[in-house]
Amino acid sequence: MQILDGKVMSAQVEAELKERVDAMLKKGQTPGLEVILVGDDPASHLYVGNKEKACARLGLYSKTVRLPEDTTQEALEQAIREANEDPKIHGLLVQMPLPKHLDSDRALALIAPDKDADGFQNASMGKLLRGEKGPVACTPKGVMYMLRAAGIDLTGKDAVVVGRSNIVGKPMAVLLMHANATVTICHSRTKDLAAHTRRADVLVAAIGQPKFITADMVKDGAVVVDVGMNRVDGKFVGDVDFEAVKDKCSWISPVPGGVGRMTIAMLMTNTLDAAEKAFS
Repeated sequence: MQILDGKVMSAQVEAELKERVDAMLKKGQTPGLEVILVGDDPASHLYVGNKEKACARLGLYSKTVRLPEDTTQEALEQAIREANEDPKIHGLLVQMPLPKHLDSDRALALIAPDKDADGFQNASMGKLLRGEKGPVACTPKGVMYMLRAAGIDLTGKDAVVVGRSNIVGKPMAVLLMHANATVTICHSRTKDLAAHTRRADVLVAAIGQPKFITADMVKDGAVVVDVGMNRVDGKFVGDVDFEAVKDKCSWISPVPGGVGRMTIAMLMTNTLDAAEKAFS
């Protein structure tokens, strides 16, 4: 069993990004990222805090707009419009999930396509599906980086994604397909889920339930990527029962210290790509 170490890999990405940022700063160009955070979701607050720290490490301008849990749709959309018009902002994201009374689709559709740091905007999703160049959802993009960095060839492999969200599951499946894997998407309505996961050469768990993937659901020698981030008894745990599953795997990502680190690194990459394009 080998670890897909997000700490090590994200540090490698950041070292490359730092050189690009420094080159821009020497020209008087400062890349900027804005995050709009609504409410008090603990995982979201952790994630946003990590984004702010990454911006500080790399030298990016960072702005976080914090809105209360009871924010109206109109107030959220106004914040997005202001960020779209702010010349200091090159990457913009609305932290998901939003409180249930807010329409996330409407909010994401308002983000200027050239500032879409998270890759969730309609134009970005369309380009991803078509295999065209554009911003890619940060978590799936980070997973693909990890697999490539580990030298894992996906060609012809059976890949199973557990979860069908627009944020992870769907873009993850498309990226795996582009890498020539044979992809199955499973979800809450899937019959006999374990029958699907047990034949996976590569298993991506993104269902949002703590320790949901157990040892009897994993094929010997599988690559297991845990996208989950669940707060249990004050600690963050993944969607995979790591201790039970790890000895069956050829590779496995831990939580924390796995995909989450790569998500941040890919967000910085998307923001820097947008800034370089804006200044060119």
